[in-house]
Formats: sequence, C-alpha cells, structure tokens
Amino acid sequence: MGQHAQANPVTALEQLSQTRSRIGPLAGRSMGYLNVLGALLMLSFYHLVAAWMLAQGLAALATGFAVPSAASWLATDSSSRDLILVGLFISLTFSVVARGISNGIETWSKRLMPVLVLLLLGLIVFIALQPGAGAGFRAYLVPDFSTLSDPNMLVAAMGQAFFSLSIGLGGMMIYGSYLAPGTRLGRLTLSVAALDTLVALLAGLLIIPALYVAMAQGMTVTANGELIGEGQLIFHVLPELFSRLGTAGPWVGFAFFSLLSVAALTSTIAVAEIPLSYSIERHQLARARAAWILALVVMVLAGLLVLFFDPLFGWVVSYVTQFQLPLSGLFYFLVLGWLWKRSNRIRDLAATHWRYQLLFWHLRLICPLLLGWVFIDVAF
Repeated sequence: MGQHAQANPVTALEQLSQTRSRIGPLAGRSMGYLNVLGALLMLSFYHLVAAWMLAQGLAALATGFAVPSAASWLATDSSSRDLILVGLFISLTFSVVARGISNGIETWSKRLMPVLVLLLLGLIVFIALQPGAGAGFRAYLVPDFSTLSDPNMLVAAMGQAFFSLSIGLGGMMIYGSYLAPGTRLGRLTLSVAALDTLVALLAGLLIIPALYVAMAQGMTVTANGELIGEGQLIFHVLPELFSRLGTAGPWVGFAFFSLLSVAALTSTIAVAEIPLSYSIERHQLARARAAWILALVVMVLAGLLVLFFDPLFGWVVSYVTQFQLPLSGLFYFLVLGWLWKRSNRIRDLAATHWRYQLLFWHLRLICPLLLGWVFIDVAF
C-alpha cells in the first residue's frame, strides 16, 4: 500500500479507499489522521519509557565510576530526572529524522543495529555463565506444543507480531512509500519478518535465563503464580540482579540498558517518520522545521505524562496498543481486500493463478477475522 501510494498514511489511505461514494476516501483520510495521532501518542509514552532505560543505564555507569550521588539521582524516580532525560531522548530521535532518509534514518539504522546485536550477544554469553541460567535456557527452548491449542496464546502472538513489526500506525507504510515503484516486495517482506523474529528470539535468550539467574540469587520474579509485569522486571528485578554480580554488575547493567536504549531509538525514529511525512507532504513544511515542531509537540505530550502520570500514562498506553494498533491494522486489511480496486497488484495477480487467489482471499477474509479477534480480545 505504501509503495503504490508513495505518500504518508493520510494521503495513502484516502487514495486507496476507492468507493463510488465519498465515504471510502473520508474513512481512509480519518484513519490516516488517527494514525498520525496514535504515532504522536506512542512517541510520548515511548520516549518516557526510553528515558527510564537511559536513567538506569547512566545510573549503572555512575556506579561503575564510583559517583554515588549521580547514581542515586539517576536511579530515583523524579519528575525533574524524567523531564531532562525525555528531552534528551526526543532530541536524539528528531535530530536523526531531521537529516532525512538516507543521511538520517538509513545511516543511523546501519550504525545502531549492529551495536544492538553485538550488545545482545555479549549479554547472552555473560548471563549463560551465571548459576541458574541453564534452567532458563531449558524453559525457553524446550517447546510445549500443548500451548498451541490455547486461544489466549494465539491472540497474544498475533498482537505481539503486529506491534513488533510496527504495522498498525503506518510505520511500514511510510517505509514502503520510499521504495521505488518497481521494487519486488516479496523477498524484502520475508527478510524483515525473519530478522524481527531473530532479534526477538535472541532477546528471549537473554531475558528468560536472566530471570532464572535472579531466582538462583534468591530473588522473587513471580506474583500470584505468574511472572511479574515487564515494568517491574526491567526496572526493579534486573537492576537488583546486576547489583548482586559484584564488580562486573554495574558494567553489565550499563550494557543491558544501553541495549534497550538503542532498541528504543531505532523504534522512535521509525514512528517519528509517520507525523513527519504527513507534515512535509500535507503542509509543505521543510523537513528540519517539521522535525523540531514535532519534537516540541512530543515534548509537551511526554511532559504531561510525567506531570500527570497516574491518570494519563496507563490510558495513553492502552489506547495506542489495545485500540489504535489493531483497529488500524483491521482497516488496512479492509482497504487491501475490499476497497482498493484499481492498480491493486495482489488483486490483479489473483486473476492469474490459484496460489495468488488463495493469498488474496486469505488477506481478504482470514486476516481481518483473526485481527478482529485480537481487537475484541484486547479492547474488551
């Protein structure tokens, strides 16, 4: 859809929602605006979470260099700390996207992704050498096929895949719009999905054994018979685990939170391109100017989350992840399968061979039903 439209989500969905009445383009344009709004909201809470990661990493670094006052300030929750680090991370994100696709996003992605993978592999090796890690590897790698019949597992897997691949807010649509019209997408999409799955697999090789190492250290990682939430795990359990690893602990902690910060930055620059492309194409703003206007908007939104954390943060996260993402994805399938008629390459291929026809009907019927199931499950 992005490759064909060569435009931001508002324009792309408006053009591809082809109906005899004006309802289709209006629905497409409205969903495009929701994508832009959802991207701004995601950037606001994602930058706050990234600021917490940065705070923990810098706290570990300060501990390693024996600067206890700085370590204490960075490790202690406070509005001033969060506002300063959120501003720093927002500046990093928009300084990258302000430089454009080739000089900004592409260049920094090529630099950051190898760093991310190297940090991940190094931490996996370190954790593997700790007592208790073996049980974690067995728990993670030995399959339990009985869970395939658990509908909750299937819904969680579909939701995770959609979120991880950044499909529901137009991120992939934006990247697709930067591809030349003649680019072959099949092999490219398979490689994107495969690399995403590989990094997720590697992340599991780090996180799950780390939990078992924590348990071997006598730490509690469950509550009411279930694994504790990811917030407690990342910002409480793992920092405490690193503090128990002796002189290596602060440096391992710094490496771990550097890894998370790098991963967060690669995500924020992708999401930031959604409102940025809209601002450039629909309002004719220069890229650099649009980037810093949006940086200010995101800073205001993130600042509101910091100052009014309890009433706002949970609501914003739930709206984006449980409502906006699956709803947008469901609309994309409706556009691809039902509304987009002219120059729809999948529709045209379906008339040439039964395999393409099966793919077309899979995208037209099965995928919307499955995603509708995800939407109903997480929204209600």
